[in-house]
Amino acid sequence: MSLLDDLITEHCPQGVLFKTIGEFAECVAGATPASGVPAYWEDGTIPWMSSGEVNKGTVYFTDKLITQAGYDSCSTRIVPARAVVMALAGQGKTRGTVARTRIELCTNQSLCSILTAPSVDSDFLYYFLRTQYQALREVSSGDGSRGGLNLRMIRSYRIPVPPLPLQRAIVNVLDRFTELEAELEAELEARRRQYGHYGHELLTFRRHDSVAFAPLADVATFRRGTGITAAGISPGDVPVVANGPAPVYFHSQSNRTGETVVVARSGANAGFVSFWPHPIFLTDAFSVDPNSDLLVPKFVYYLLRSRQAHLSGMRKGAGVPHVRVKELEAYEIPVPALPEQKRVVAVLDNFDALVNDLSVGLPAELKGRRQQYEYYRDKLLTFEEAPA
Repeated sequence: MSLLDDLITEHCPQGVLFKTIGEFAECVAGATPASGVPAYWEDGTIPWMSSGEVNKGTVYFTDKLITQAGYDSCSTRIVPARAVVMALAGQGKTRGTVARTRIELCTNQSLCSILTAPSVDSDFLYYFLRTQYQALREVSSGDGSRGGLNLRMIRSYRIPVPPLPLQRAIVNVLDRFTELEAELEAELEARRRQYGHYGHELLTFRRHDSVAFAPLADVATFRRGTGITAAGISPGDVPVVANGPAPVYFHSQSNRTGETVVVARSGANAGFVSFWPHPIFLTDAFSVDPNSDLLVPKFVYYLLRSRQAHLSGMRKGAGVPHVRVKELEAYEIPVPALPEQKRVVAVLDNFDALVNDLSVGLPAELKGRRQQYEYYRDKLLTFEEAPA
Protein backbone atom coordinates (compact mmCIF):
# COMPACT_ATOMS: atom_id res chain seq x y z
CA MET A 1 0.00 0.00 0.00
CA SER A 2 3.07 2.30 0.12
CA LEU A 3 2.36 3.79 -3.31
CA LEU A 4 -1.21 4.63 -2.29
CA ASP A 5 -0.01 6.07 1.01
CA ASP A 6 2.49 8.24 -0.87
CA LEU A 7 -0.22 9.46 -3.24
CA ILE A 8 -2.52 10.33 -0.34
CA THR A 9 0.31 12.21 1.39
CA GLU A 10 1.16 14.06 -1.81
CA HIS A 11 -2.30 14.92 -3.12
CA CYS A 12 -4.69 15.05 -0.19
CA PRO A 13 -2.92 15.15 3.20
CA GLN A 14 -5.84 17.06 4.73
CA GLY A 15 -8.52 14.69 3.45
CA VAL A 16 -10.55 14.23 0.28
CA LEU A 17 -13.20 16.43 -1.25
CA PHE A 18 -16.69 14.97 -1.32
CA LYS A 19 -19.05 15.84 -4.19
CA THR A 20 -22.52 14.86 -5.26
CA ILE A 21 -22.64 12.63 -8.33
CA GLY A 22 -24.56 15.35 -10.14
CA GLU A 23 -21.58 17.71 -9.80
CA PHE A 24 -19.33 15.57 -11.98
CA ALA A 25 -21.62 13.26 -13.96
CA GLU A 26 -24.68 13.15 -16.17
CA CYS A 27 -27.37 10.69 -15.07
CA VAL A 28 -29.44 9.18 -17.87
CA ALA A 29 -32.49 6.90 -17.75
CA GLY A 30 -33.36 4.40 -20.46
CA ALA A 31 -36.58 3.10 -21.98
CA THR A 32 -38.03 -0.05 -23.52
CA PRO A 33 -39.45 -0.46 -27.03
CA ALA A 34 -42.91 -2.04 -27.12
CA SER A 35 -42.41 -5.77 -26.58
CA GLY A 36 -45.29 -6.74 -28.87
CA VAL A 37 -43.79 -5.17 -32.00
CA PRO A 38 -41.50 -7.69 -33.74
CA ALA A 39 -39.94 -4.97 -35.90
CA TYR A 40 -38.41 -3.48 -32.74
CA TRP A 41 -36.65 -6.68 -31.69
CA GLU A 42 -36.15 -9.15 -34.54
CA ASP A 43 -32.68 -9.02 -36.12
CA GLY A 44 -31.69 -6.22 -33.74
CA THR A 45 -28.19 -4.80 -33.83
CA ILE A 46 -28.20 -2.29 -30.93
CA PRO A 47 -27.25 -3.73 -27.49
CA TRP A 48 -30.08 -3.12 -25.00
CA MET A 49 -29.48 -3.80 -21.31
CA SER A 50 -32.14 -4.89 -18.82
CA SER A 51 -31.91 -4.26 -15.08
CA GLY A 52 -31.05 -7.86 -14.17
CA GLU A 53 -27.85 -7.62 -16.20
CA VAL A 54 -26.19 -5.42 -13.57
CA ASN A 55 -25.29 -8.72 -11.92
CA LYS A 56 -22.71 -9.28 -14.67
CA GLY A 57 -20.52 -6.70 -12.94
CA THR A 58 -18.62 -5.79 -16.09
CA VAL A 59 -20.83 -5.75 -19.18
CA TYR A 60 -19.21 -6.90 -22.43
CA PHE A 61 -22.48 -7.90 -24.11
CA THR A 62 -26.22 -7.66 -23.52
CA ASP A 63 -28.76 -10.45 -23.61
CA LYS A 64 -30.99 -8.61 -26.08
CA LEU A 65 -30.57 -6.40 -29.15
CA ILE A 66 -33.06 -3.92 -30.54
CA THR A 67 -33.45 -2.56 -34.05
CA GLN A 68 -33.01 1.03 -35.14
CA ALA A 69 -36.80 1.25 -35.37
CA GLY A 70 -37.09 0.06 -31.77
CA TYR A 71 -34.49 2.58 -30.66
CA ASP A 72 -36.30 5.41 -32.47
CA SER A 73 -39.66 4.38 -30.96
CA CYS A 74 -38.75 5.22 -27.35
CA SER A 75 -36.65 7.59 -25.28
CA THR A 76 -33.72 5.29 -24.59
CA ARG A 77 -30.34 6.63 -25.70
CA ILE A 78 -26.93 5.31 -26.58
CA VAL A 79 -24.57 5.23 -23.61
CA PRO A 80 -20.85 5.20 -24.36
CA ALA A 81 -18.55 2.46 -23.15
CA ARG A 82 -17.03 2.87 -19.67
CA ALA A 83 -20.22 4.15 -18.07
CA VAL A 84 -21.52 3.09 -14.66
CA VAL A 85 -25.03 1.63 -14.67
CA MET A 86 -27.21 1.40 -11.54
CA ALA A 87 -30.45 -0.51 -11.07
CA LEU A 88 -33.24 1.81 -9.93
CA ALA A 89 -35.88 -0.75 -9.01
CA GLY A 90 -36.35 -4.36 -8.03
CA GLN A 91 -38.07 -6.25 -5.24
CA GLY A 92 -35.12 -8.57 -4.72
CA LYS A 93 -31.43 -7.71 -4.55
CA THR A 94 -31.22 -5.80 -7.83
CA ARG A 95 -32.03 -2.26 -6.66
CA GLY A 96 -28.83 -0.35 -5.90
CA THR A 97 -26.57 -2.83 -7.72
CA VAL A 98 -24.06 -1.31 -10.12
CA ALA A 99 -22.21 -2.49 -13.21
CA ARG A 100 -19.64 -0.96 -15.53
CA THR A 101 -19.96 -1.09 -19.31
CA ARG A 102 -17.32 -1.92 -21.85
CA ILE A 103 -19.48 -1.44 -24.96
CA GLU A 104 -21.85 1.17 -26.31
CA LEU A 105 -25.40 0.25 -25.37
CA CYS A 106 -28.81 1.55 -24.37
CA THR A 107 -30.84 0.48 -21.33
CA ASN A 108 -34.36 0.04 -20.06
CA GLN A 109 -36.13 2.53 -17.80
CA SER A 110 -35.12 0.67 -14.63
CA LEU A 111 -31.48 1.58 -15.10
CA CYS A 112 -29.59 4.83 -14.62
CA SER A 113 -26.45 5.33 -16.68
CA ILE A 114 -23.86 7.57 -15.00
CA LEU A 115 -21.54 9.33 -17.44
CA THR A 116 -18.61 10.84 -15.57
CA ALA A 117 -16.56 13.93 -16.38
CA PRO A 118 -12.81 13.45 -17.06
CA SER A 119 -12.03 14.35 -13.44
CA VAL A 120 -13.56 11.08 -12.18
CA ASP A 121 -12.47 7.63 -13.32
CA SER A 122 -15.67 5.69 -14.02
CA ASP A 123 -14.12 2.48 -12.68
CA PHE A 124 -13.32 4.25 -9.41
CA LEU A 125 -16.97 5.33 -9.19
CA TYR A 126 -18.07 1.75 -9.93
CA TYR A 127 -15.92 0.28 -7.19
CA PHE A 128 -16.97 2.92 -4.67
CA LEU A 129 -20.69 2.52 -5.40
CA ARG A 130 -20.34 -1.22 -4.87
CA THR A 131 -19.49 -0.44 -1.25
CA GLN A 132 -22.63 1.71 -0.99
CA TYR A 133 -25.20 -0.96 -1.83
CA GLN A 134 -27.01 -0.95 1.52
CA ALA A 135 -26.85 2.83 1.84
CA LEU A 136 -28.35 3.29 -1.62
CA ARG A 137 -31.19 0.93 -0.82
CA GLU A 138 -31.89 2.83 2.39
CA VAL A 139 -32.24 6.16 0.60
CA SER A 140 -34.55 4.73 -2.04
CA SER A 141 -38.22 5.61 -1.78
CA GLY A 142 -41.05 3.37 -0.62
CA ASP A 143 -40.90 0.47 1.80
CA GLY A 144 -38.00 -1.91 2.20
CA SER A 145 -39.05 -4.35 -0.51
CA ARG A 146 -40.68 -2.23 -3.18
CA GLY A 147 -38.81 1.04 -2.94
CA GLY A 148 -37.11 2.61 -5.91
CA LEU A 149 -34.22 4.89 -6.66
CA ASN A 150 -34.59 7.80 -9.06
CA LEU A 151 -32.25 10.12 -10.92
CA ARG A 152 -32.64 12.90 -8.35
CA MET A 153 -31.50 10.59 -5.54
CA ILE A 154 -28.48 9.43 -7.51
CA ARG A 155 -27.47 12.94 -8.54
CA SER A 156 -27.58 14.10 -4.92
CA TYR A 157 -25.60 11.11 -3.55
CA ARG A 158 -22.24 12.26 -2.13
CA ILE A 159 -19.02 10.39 -2.75
CA PRO A 160 -15.31 11.07 -2.14
CA VAL A 161 -13.44 12.36 -5.17
CA PRO A 162 -9.69 11.99 -4.58
CA PRO A 163 -7.23 13.24 -7.21
CA LEU A 164 -7.24 11.28 -10.46
CA PRO A 165 -3.82 9.59 -9.94
CA LEU A 166 -5.08 8.17 -6.64
CA GLN A 167 -8.36 7.03 -8.21
CA ARG A 168 -6.48 5.15 -10.92
CA ALA A 169 -4.04 3.57 -8.48
CA ILE A 170 -6.97 2.25 -6.43
CA VAL A 171 -8.66 0.92 -9.58
CA ASN A 172 -5.46 -0.92 -10.56
CA VAL A 173 -5.32 -2.68 -7.18
CA LEU A 174 -9.00 -3.65 -7.25
CA ASP A 175 -8.86 -4.75 -10.89
CA ARG A 176 -6.05 -7.13 -9.97
CA PHE A 177 -8.15 -8.61 -7.18
CA THR A 178 -11.03 -8.99 -9.64
CA GLU A 179 -8.77 -10.75 -12.16
CA LEU A 180 -7.49 -13.18 -9.52
CA GLU A 181 -11.05 -13.94 -8.46
CA ALA A 182 -12.07 -14.54 -12.09
CA GLU A 183 -9.14 -16.93 -12.53
CA LEU A 184 -10.23 -18.90 -9.47
CA GLU A 185 -13.83 -18.98 -10.68
CA ALA A 186 -12.71 -20.28 -14.08
CA GLU A 187 -10.58 -22.97 -12.44
CA LEU A 188 -13.48 -23.93 -10.17
CA GLU A 189 -15.82 -24.22 -13.15
CA ALA A 190 -13.27 -26.41 -14.94
CA ARG A 191 -13.04 -28.63 -11.85
CA ARG A 192 -16.84 -28.90 -11.74
CA ARG A 193 -16.93 -30.02 -15.37
CA GLN A 194 -14.17 -32.50 -14.59
CA TYR A 195 -16.14 -33.71 -11.57
CA GLY A 196 -19.23 -34.17 -13.73
CA HIS A 197 -17.22 -36.14 -16.29
CA TYR A 198 -15.60 -38.46 -13.75
CA GLY A 199 -18.86 -38.81 -11.87
CA HIS A 200 -20.57 -39.94 -15.05
CA GLU A 201 -17.76 -42.39 -15.80
CA LEU A 202 -17.73 -43.83 -12.26
CA LEU A 203 -21.50 -44.26 -12.23
CA THR A 204 -21.80 -45.83 -15.68
CA PHE A 205 -22.06 -49.61 -15.51
CA ARG A 206 -22.69 -52.07 -18.33
CA ARG A 207 -24.35 -55.42 -18.12
CA HIS A 208 -21.38 -57.13 -19.71
CA ASP A 209 -19.23 -55.82 -16.83
CA SER A 210 -20.76 -58.57 -14.67
CA VAL A 211 -22.74 -55.98 -12.70
CA ALA A 212 -26.27 -56.93 -11.70
CA PHE A 213 -29.18 -54.62 -12.55
CA ALA A 214 -32.43 -54.51 -10.61
CA PRO A 215 -35.57 -52.39 -10.30
CA LEU A 216 -35.42 -50.13 -7.24
CA ALA A 217 -38.39 -51.99 -5.78
CA ASP A 218 -36.24 -55.14 -5.55
CA VAL A 219 -33.35 -53.49 -3.69
CA ALA A 220 -34.91 -50.58 -1.79
CA THR A 221 -38.10 -49.47 -0.06
CA PHE A 222 -39.89 -46.17 -0.70
CA ARG A 223 -41.47 -44.59 2.36
CA ARG A 224 -43.55 -41.44 2.31
CA GLY A 225 -42.97 -38.82 4.98
CA THR A 226 -45.37 -37.79 7.73
CA GLY A 227 -47.74 -34.87 7.21
CA ILE A 228 -47.09 -31.88 9.47
CA THR A 229 -48.09 -28.22 9.53
CA ALA A 230 -46.34 -25.16 10.90
CA ALA A 231 -48.66 -25.32 13.90
CA GLY A 232 -47.43 -28.83 14.68
CA ILE A 233 -43.76 -27.85 14.76
CA SER A 234 -42.04 -27.66 18.12
CA PRO A 235 -38.78 -25.67 18.00
CA GLY A 236 -35.63 -27.72 17.57
CA ASP A 237 -32.65 -28.31 15.29
CA VAL A 238 -33.97 -31.24 13.22
CA PRO A 239 -34.52 -30.22 9.56
CA VAL A 240 -38.06 -30.69 8.25
CA VAL A 241 -37.55 -31.88 4.66
CA ALA A 242 -40.27 -31.66 2.04
CA ASN A 243 -40.22 -31.02 -1.71
CA GLY A 244 -37.13 -28.90 -2.04
CA PRO A 245 -33.37 -28.74 -1.51
CA ALA A 246 -33.57 -26.84 1.80
CA PRO A 247 -35.43 -27.48 5.07
CA VAL A 248 -38.82 -25.79 5.38
CA TYR A 249 -38.77 -25.71 9.21
CA PHE A 250 -36.76 -27.06 12.12
CA HIS A 251 -38.41 -29.46 14.55
CA SER A 252 -37.60 -31.15 17.86
CA GLN A 253 -38.38 -34.64 16.52
CA SER A 254 -37.12 -36.81 13.68
CA ASN A 255 -38.68 -39.64 11.70
CA ARG A 256 -35.58 -40.63 9.72
CA THR A 257 -32.13 -41.31 11.17
CA GLY A 258 -28.79 -42.28 9.72
CA GLU A 259 -28.16 -41.57 6.04
CA THR A 260 -31.34 -40.78 4.12
CA VAL A 261 -31.88 -40.46 0.38
CA VAL A 262 -34.90 -38.27 -0.37
CA VAL A 263 -36.88 -37.84 -3.60
CA ALA A 264 -39.24 -34.85 -3.76
CA ARG A 265 -42.78 -36.04 -4.44
CA SER A 266 -44.61 -33.03 -5.90
CA GLY A 267 -44.37 -29.41 -6.95
CA ALA A 268 -41.77 -27.62 -9.05
CA ASN A 269 -38.96 -29.77 -7.58
CA ALA A 270 -40.73 -33.11 -8.03
CA GLY A 271 -38.11 -35.77 -8.64
CA PHE A 272 -35.33 -33.75 -6.96
CA VAL A 273 -32.85 -36.02 -5.14
CA SER A 274 -31.16 -34.97 -1.89
CA PHE A 275 -29.04 -36.66 0.77
CA TRP A 276 -29.19 -36.13 4.53
CA PRO A 277 -26.44 -37.67 6.70
CA HIS A 278 -28.16 -36.78 9.98
CA PRO A 279 -31.65 -37.16 11.50
CA ILE A 280 -34.46 -35.37 9.66
CA PHE A 281 -38.23 -35.10 9.84
CA LEU A 282 -39.48 -36.12 6.39
CA THR A 283 -42.85 -34.78 5.32
CA ASP A 284 -44.23 -34.40 1.76
CA ALA A 285 -41.55 -36.48 0.00
CA PHE A 286 -40.24 -40.06 -0.22
CA SER A 287 -37.22 -41.64 1.38
CA VAL A 288 -35.38 -44.39 -0.48
CA ASP A 289 -34.27 -47.00 2.04
CA PRO A 290 -31.82 -49.40 0.34
CA ASN A 291 -31.27 -53.00 1.39
CA SER A 292 -28.05 -52.65 3.38
CA ASP A 293 -26.85 -56.08 2.20
CA LEU A 294 -26.90 -54.81 -1.39
CA LEU A 295 -26.53 -51.03 -1.47
CA VAL A 296 -24.71 -48.17 0.25
CA PRO A 297 -27.12 -45.23 0.77
CA LYS A 298 -24.63 -42.61 -0.44
CA PHE A 299 -24.00 -44.66 -3.58
CA VAL A 300 -27.74 -44.66 -4.28
CA TYR A 301 -27.79 -40.89 -3.83
CA TYR A 302 -24.90 -40.28 -6.23
CA LEU A 303 -26.40 -42.70 -8.74
CA LEU A 304 -29.85 -41.08 -8.69
CA ARG A 305 -28.39 -37.57 -8.70
CA SER A 306 -26.43 -38.44 -11.84
CA ARG A 307 -29.79 -39.30 -13.40
CA GLN A 308 -31.54 -36.19 -12.07
CA ALA A 309 -32.74 -35.03 -15.49
CA HIS A 310 -34.44 -38.37 -16.11
CA LEU A 311 -36.10 -38.44 -12.68
CA SER A 312 -37.33 -34.86 -13.07
CA GLY A 313 -38.74 -35.89 -16.45
CA MET A 314 -41.01 -38.38 -14.67
CA ARG A 315 -43.18 -35.51 -13.38
CA LYS A 316 -46.83 -35.74 -14.35
CA GLY A 317 -49.74 -33.34 -13.95
CA ALA A 318 -50.51 -29.90 -15.37
CA GLY A 319 -51.38 -28.21 -12.06
CA VAL A 320 -49.09 -29.49 -9.32
CA PRO A 321 -46.68 -31.94 -10.98
CA HIS A 322 -45.72 -35.06 -9.10
CA VAL A 323 -43.77 -38.29 -9.50
CA ARG A 324 -45.38 -41.67 -8.94
CA VAL A 325 -43.81 -44.20 -6.60
CA LYS A 326 -44.66 -47.05 -9.01
CA GLU A 327 -42.54 -45.46 -11.73
CA LEU A 328 -39.65 -44.91 -9.32
CA GLU A 329 -39.90 -48.48 -8.06
CA ALA A 330 -39.70 -49.76 -11.63
CA TYR A 331 -36.59 -47.68 -12.36
CA GLU A 332 -33.70 -50.05 -12.94
CA ILE A 333 -30.29 -49.36 -11.41
CA PRO A 334 -26.92 -51.14 -11.40
CA VAL A 335 -25.97 -52.96 -8.20
CA PRO A 336 -22.19 -53.45 -8.16
CA ALA A 337 -20.42 -55.17 -5.28
CA LEU A 338 -20.39 -53.25 -2.00
CA PRO A 339 -16.60 -52.63 -2.04
CA GLU A 340 -16.93 -51.02 -5.48
CA GLN A 341 -19.83 -48.86 -4.26
CA LYS A 342 -17.76 -47.69 -1.29
CA ARG A 343 -14.81 -46.89 -3.59
CA VAL A 344 -17.03 -44.81 -5.89
CA VAL A 345 -18.53 -42.96 -2.92
CA ALA A 346 -15.07 -42.15 -1.52
CA VAL A 347 -13.87 -40.76 -4.87
CA LEU A 348 -17.02 -38.68 -5.42
CA ASP A 349 -16.98 -37.40 -1.83
CA ASN A 350 -13.46 -36.08 -2.41
CA PHE A 351 -14.41 -34.47 -5.71
CA ASP A 352 -17.55 -33.00 -4.18
CA ALA A 353 -15.57 -31.39 -1.37
CA LEU A 354 -13.02 -29.95 -3.78
CA VAL A 355 -15.63 -28.26 -5.99
CA ASN A 356 -18.55 -27.54 -3.66
CA ASP A 357 -17.52 -27.43 0.01
CA LEU A 358 -17.03 -23.86 1.24
CA SER A 359 -14.50 -25.08 3.81
CA VAL A 360 -12.41 -27.27 1.48
CA GLY A 361 -10.47 -26.82 -1.74
CA LEU A 362 -11.11 -24.15 -4.35
CA PRO A 363 -14.43 -22.91 -2.93
CA ALA A 364 -12.66 -22.17 0.35
CA GLU A 365 -9.85 -20.37 -1.48
CA LEU A 366 -12.36 -18.37 -3.52
CA LYS A 367 -14.31 -17.47 -0.38
CA GLY A 368 -11.11 -16.34 1.32
CA ARG A 369 -10.07 -14.29 -1.72
CA ARG A 370 -13.47 -12.56 -1.77
CA GLN A 371 -13.22 -11.72 1.92
CA GLN A 372 -9.72 -10.35 1.36
CA TYR A 373 -10.93 -8.33 -1.62
CA GLU A 374 -13.85 -6.83 0.34
CA TYR A 375 -11.53 -5.91 3.22
CA TYR A 376 -9.02 -4.12 1.00
CA ARG A 377 -11.74 -2.57 -1.17
CA ASP A 378 -13.43 -1.03 1.86
CA LYS A 379 -10.07 0.08 3.26
CA LEU A 380 -8.97 1.64 -0.02
CA LEU A 381 -12.29 3.43 -0.51
CA THR A 382 -12.62 4.94 2.96
CA PHE A 383 -11.52 8.57 3.07
CA GLU A 384 -11.51 11.39 5.55
CA GLU A 385 -13.43 14.35 4.21
CA ALA A 386 -11.37 17.49 3.71
CA PRO A 387 -12.51 20.51 5.71
CA ALA A 388 -14.78 22.87 3.80
